[in-house]
Amino acid sequence: MKMPKMSLLDWQKKYGTETACAKALFHVRWPEGFYCPRCGCKKSSYITTRKMHQCSKCKYHVSLTTGTLFHSTNLPLVKWFWAIYLTAADKGGISALRLSKQIGVSWPTARNMLKKIRTAMEHRDSIYRLENIIEMDDAVVGGKRPGKRGRGAQGKKPIVVAVERRGDKAGFMAAQVAGTINKQVVREFIKYLFKPGQTVRTDAFPALNSIAETHKHDKKVTPPEQASTWLPMVHILIGNLKKFLNGTFHGVTHKYLQEYVSEFCYRFNRRFWEPELPLRLLNACLTHSPVI
Repeated sequence: MKMPKMSLLDWQKKYGTETACAKALFHVRWPEGFYCPRCGCKKSSYITTRKMHQCSKCKYHVSLTTGTLFHSTNLPLVKWFWAIYLTAADKGGISALRLSKQIGVSWPTARNMLKKIRTAMEHRDSIYRLENIIEMDDAVVGGKRPGKRGRGAQGKKPIVVAVERRGDKAGFMAAQVAGTINKQVVREFIKYLFKPGQTVRTDAFPALNSIAETHKHDKKVTPPEQASTWLPMVHILIGNLKKFLNGTFHGVTHKYLQEYVSEFCYRFNRRFWEPELPLRLLNACLTHSPVI
């Protein structure tokens, strides 16, 4: 869906007040006007002191944010809208520390806001499936430790990464953090993220052999010097993902790694629509259910 471009000044003009933000959320939640979730009545009165809509028939109180991504929030909507813009506007994203300074909230609050926004990103991407020729590989991410590097390294977390290959360019991608790379993890990954019967190209790592159960598995033992020829797209993506993690967040813990990986995927899959990204992300957040 084509979305308008949105600059910082455009955003300030359109969503710079609490009233404007509330109006945008109201339109998405009740596009045909108020609708009581209890009795279905379409008439209500607004209680200003409680910021609640009261159903005219059953007197049920409904908050505008109830059942949305902003459920139970004590923050003004305008801060949420600015958090969404700042997350989307820069291709490097924004850290919780920087966001807390930009919109005037505590670090834990900014951290929780970004968690919810990234969840909306992840869920929006989960509805798509990769197709045609797909490059697939695994990588490890984590802090520097002495000893073995690569697969099996201590203190690092494995990630499965896949990307469509469209001629000499990359298509859409998907990535998932895993406790370990084995056949069952690979089965689940391709089941939910690939269209059936695709051609999947890998480096012949044994754990990836389960691909052949549902797809055409094109595998080849790949020394490092041949990686740029056999699996060029996925290796570039893995390198860019690591730069994203180190550049914006200066490294991440395993606890939050999937969030950052999901954000990277969301951005990459919309890289050709970067000026539209703030409104695309806003739409994803406004239509999302609560995140605990």
